[in-house]
Amino acid sequence: MEALLALLSPLAEFGFMRRALAGCVALSLGCAPVGVFLLLRRMSLTGDAMAHAVLPGAAIGYLLAGLSLPAMTAGGVAAGLLVAAASGLAARATALHEDASLAAFYLISLALGVLIISVRGSSVDLLHVLFGTVLALNDATLALLVGVALLTMATLALLYRPLVLECLDAQFLRSAGGSAASALAHYGLLGLMVCNLVAGFHALGTLMAVGIMVLPAATARLWVRRVSALMALATLLALAGCLAGLLASWHLDWPASPAIVLALGAAYTFSLLAGRDGLLRPRLRAARHLQR
Repeated sequence: MEALLALLSPLAEFGFMRRALAGCVALSLGCAPVGVFLLLRRMSLTGDAMAHAVLPGAAIGYLLAGLSLPAMTAGGVAAGLLVAAASGLAARATALHEDASLAAFYLISLALGVLIISVRGSSVDLLHVLFGTVLALNDATLALLVGVALLTMATLALLYRPLVLECLDAQFLRSAGGSAASALAHYGLLGLMVCNLVAGFHALGTLMAVGIMVLPAATARLWVRRVSALMALATLLALAGCLAGLLASWHLDWPASPAIVLALGAAYTFSLLAGRDGLLRPRLRAARHLQR
């Protein structure tokens, strides 16, 4: 018991640790369910690409207004939506597939964002943008994270059925609900992804924000298969990974954002080996079957 109290003592003693945990809770509630639908639609790498695509918009907001939350948020959302629309248009109007056009646009966006911050800011500003400041969340940033989480949960509740149908049988959704229902599910998910990545960008940085979206969903998929169970387990895993990462960052003097993503990565690695659909369990079941 004493060891547990010592482990959790930073959360009891320091307000900034509690604020960081509150921000991570909000991120987990918004990002993890969105990550589940990205996983089911085989768009996990799209999330990674979009996390980098928001950087030039945030950088332009920083260039115009400094470390202003509204300016950087608006710039990040605008850049993310612009890249998503441009890559989709390029895929439909040219011989390029959507993954190739998205990769091209996100690489251009990433380079442009890093260039803007490097030329007009300092190395400290660049580190702030790339790796976040989860241990220094102010009231405005915390309110943004909570607002995006509430918006995400409300939107997912409204779009749950078309999103599930889009993941499991997109052709049936188009035939039953028409192209409008399919487009609403697709672009609604993209919009939620961009909003959550921009929110995560303020806490974990543009390089780490996608980790809390993709890793819990991938880990949960190795244990359960139903969509509702996937969303619940992914959210719990994100919460546990954030708590473990924050505590590790305090006790081991590690940067908080990489520590959180590494904690999520450790859970994924364990599940990859021991999960119900992991590497070892099917082989053990096969071995028992042969022994019988």
